[in-house]
Amino acid sequence: MGKRLFVSVDLDGLAEEVAAVQDMLTDASGLNFTDPEQAHVTMKFLGDTDPDRADDLATELASAVDDAGVDPFEARFAGLGVFPSLDYISVVWLGVEDGSEQLTRLHEAIEDRTTAMGFDPEDHDFTPHATLARMEHAGGKELVQEVVEERHPEVGTLWVDEIRLTESVLRSEGPEYTALERIPLDGEN
Repeated sequence: MGKRLFVSVDLDGLAEEVAAVQDMLTDASGLNFTDPEQAHVTMKFLGDTDPDRADDLATELASAVDDAGVDPFEARFAGLGVFPSLDYISVVWLGVEDGSEQLTRLHEAIEDRTTAMGFDPEDHDFTPHATLARMEHAGGKELVQEVVEERHPEVGTLWVDEIRLTESVLRSEGPEYTALERIPLDGEN
């Protein structure tokens, strides 16, 4: 049985601020909110993976960090967006204002290394973001559109000094995430 894995940058310490942004949207029907304690930027979704590959993945991710040449950095989370469009909303997300260049460089290096291992390439451009909610039905669409267009919440800054290989276990109350490996951005390139 494989493990459902992804690579993430976790928003440690920002749960209260993330929850405060979600509160702006609580009156919108049809939204299914993510757990603010588990807020993260997905750097690469790997999907169902043989657990025996975790060590190789950790090695390749460390190489990807070296490839990217990104030193530890500060990321600032602010502003809102949606996928795929305001007309048809499936995901509401929190944006990255500072640090998106570094996150994108890391993503590209991770993408190169993981696709070389046989993982599926991304089928869309990388937009650094943390998912706040998924829209199950369009009941609250107008409220979501209004909040996204008119509000620009400042969530805060995060010192990014590692990426994580994370396992997602789907439970009835929502997914539970566990960091299997932590790969530091050591800054010694």
